[in-house]
Amino acid sequence: MSQIISITSIASVSPLGNDPKIIWENYLNDEHLFIQKKFGDQVAFASVLDEASKEQVALLKQSDIKYKSLDNSVLFAMTASREAIRKANWTKEDLFGINIGSSRGATELFEKHFLEYIETGKAQTLASPTTTLGNISSWIAHDLQSEGPEVSHSITCSTALHALLNGVAWLRAGMVDKFLVGGSEAPLTPFTIAQMKAMKIYAKEEQEYPCRAFDLEKKQNSMVLGEGASVCCLEIGESENALAHIIGIGYATEILEHNISISAEAECFKKSMAMALKDTSIEEVDVIVMHAPGTLKGDSSEHKAIQHIFGESLPLLTTNKWKIGHTFGASGMLSIEMALLMMEHNRFIDVPFIPKQNSNRAIKTVLINAVGFGGNAVSILLRKCSVFSRSHSFQCLW
Repeated sequence: MSQIISITSIASVSPLGNDPKIIWENYLNDEHLFIQKKFGDQVAFASVLDEASKEQVALLKQSDIKYKSLDNSVLFAMTASREAIRKANWTKEDLFGINIGSSRGATELFEKHFLEYIETGKAQTLASPTTTLGNISSWIAHDLQSEGPEVSHSITCSTALHALLNGVAWLRAGMVDKFLVGGSEAPLTPFTIAQMKAMKIYAKEEQEYPCRAFDLEKKQNSMVLGEGASVCCLEIGESENALAHIIGIGYATEILEHNISISAEAECFKKSMAMALKDTSIEEVDVIVMHAPGTLKGDSSEHKAIQHIFGESLPLLTTNKWKIGHTFGASGMLSIEMALLMMEHNRFIDVPFIPKQNSNRAIKTVLINAVGFGGNAVSILLRKCSVFSRSHSFQCLW
């Protein structure tokens, strides 16, 4: 990449919590965060926000009469965005862009309004403005009183990392110096669960780990849905308070065989990882945070693509979906958060039900993958940075 991009803060609300210390503690144990929940007439595994995050979102909703009509997908993103901005020390005077997307948007509100229309033949006044996909970044811009560009989009499960790509493009183009990017998802609704079950990819068995993400020996699909939002602050150049540098970006799209297809060896991931690694030796990559949704084909094809790219120099491999499930549009940024925490603590978080990997290596460089329906893959390469307290000079650990 021609210009360094710094990640200066990250914040989230998710089943893991909203406090970095609590999030890290949750990663250190081998317990998943799934519950069995009723969705209409069906019961399914799901992963819901922790109590602290729920309380934070509830306070936000009550803080402004306009916020009471918003969908959780918006409220989750607004909550995380406030915290990310605070951590990065951005102010209303800063000109920054916003790109926060969602796979399904205002899921709960849309289902509620549509059901009401089916029953009564009428729609509520706010049905359209509160369920339009573009309202996430618009409401965040309103809440933060920002004046820069704001963009919302949906590229299914790779939405958050596509937001990051877009932020990098704006920054490198010199159009702004700062960008807030991420994804939000509140998909725990009867119709959404029914759609996943209709594709026969949802977890069925009640076992120790309902979502067997990255278990290449599993015999059936085991995806589980979770909810949450995660956003990060990007700045052009080597910022003094950077958590990490983005040193590689990659993206690719496959030719579709059917609506949700991905090839047996994930050609899109081969291309996106190769692009992200263009200026970096594969031996330098310490960890890959995989997309690994818990489906038979999704997990195995990504693993084959990784083997193709890395061969004998295979990094440590992990994912967080066995613990919190698939948060669709938010999942890529929650994977970034996991990567940053492993860098900060210099500790690898593995998947408890797969063979142990040699984790004695220092964690300085991490590759993060995400892909959506139709093979819209993104790969982001991060490099850890260190602040030297005596001179206050900033150095990237190349």
